[in-house]
Amino acid sequence: MPFLPTISTFFIVLSAILVAFGWRFIVKGKAATHKKTMIAAAISALIFFIIYASRTIFIGNSSFGGPEELEIYYTLFLIFHIFLATSGAIFGIVTLTLAFKRKIKKHRKIGPVTSIIWFFTAITGVMVYLLLYILYDSGETTSMIKAILGS
Repeated sequence: MPFLPTISTFFIVLSAILVAFGWRFIVKGKAATHKKTMIAAAISALIFFIIYASRTIFIGNSSFGGPEELEIYYTLFLIFHIFLATSGAIFGIVTLTLAFKRKIKKHRKIGPVTSIIWFFTAITGVMVYLLLYILYDSGETTSMIKAILGS
């Protein structure tokens, strides 16, 4: 089990769990607890991103090492996950910004959408992790720096 991918996957799952708790807190009228929980969720997602980006730049990402006939399905699934993750991050930043600027009416509208996108991002992220590192041996790993420099 690779250390950094396991740790980064843990943080994305933790962020989704915290978002679920945060949603429950606001439904129960516990605004202060909601705010703290959602900030913790954002920090967890940020830790994921820092680990992921650092690993991508310096170590690299692993290619799919499973059966060749499944590679196209994995690639399509990965593209879907990347789209969700990018959308989720943008929605998350907007949602947090609205909350911090006290634009609560807009925050209430976009928050549930953001949460649902984030739940699917976490689920598909775990599936990518399982496909790359648990169910199959990972393929080749090349760092972005080596790819750019041709080393």
